[in-house]
Amino acid sequence: MGDTRLTTEEPPVQGRRERNKLRVRNRIYDAAVELFTRQGYDQTTVDEITEAADVARGTFFNHFQRKEDLIAEWSEKRRVRLRHGLSTEALAGSEGTRQSLLLCMSLLAQISLYDSAQTRALLTAWVRAGFPLTEEPFVSRMFARFVEEGQKRGEVPATVDATLVGHVLRDVYLGTLYRWTHPEADFGLEAELHAGCRTVLDGVLVP
Repeated sequence: MGDTRLTTEEPPVQGRRERNKLRVRNRIYDAAVELFTRQGYDQTTVDEITEAADVARGTFFNHFQRKEDLIAEWSEKRRVRLRHGLSTEALAGSEGTRQSLLLCMSLLAQISLYDSAQTRALLTAWVRAGFPLTEEPFVSRMFARFVEEGQKRGEVPATVDATLVGHVLRDVYLGTLYRWTHPEADFGLEAELHAGCRTVLDGVLVP
């Protein structure tokens, strides 16, 4: 009887522990991102982050081995939002390669525009840390997948390299995003992404 009671109580205890760990991790992350946005990534120290999150320095390193890991976390959260957006009915039910890819660009724009100040601050740190070169190219694979679907429907010639088109569209996305972060940028992010996407597709799609 006693063993049964211990067995039934153990999972909730483990669950609370994991939830507490997640709460602490999120508190550290939120404090860090707020500081990065307000005063810059390079200007923010680990000590400032731990003070803002009200945790010990050792607790910080239990969750993030380096300050750069916070940028990796930021990037992963953006990928999660992108995956969620890709699963929505609006995109899943879109018709045609052009429309699907334009919707992808709209989604990417919305993710960045949700907190434009944060995006501008952390994108610079993301680039300086070399993440564009080392991260899994999820965005280019996403684009390539829609191009491959277009090939199955006869909208894109079979001779087109879908993977290459995916890379080119990713370059359009990142290049536009980099230009948009410049203080003197005077264009709308979504409109510019659409223009770049259309330029590529005009040379790819079957007339």
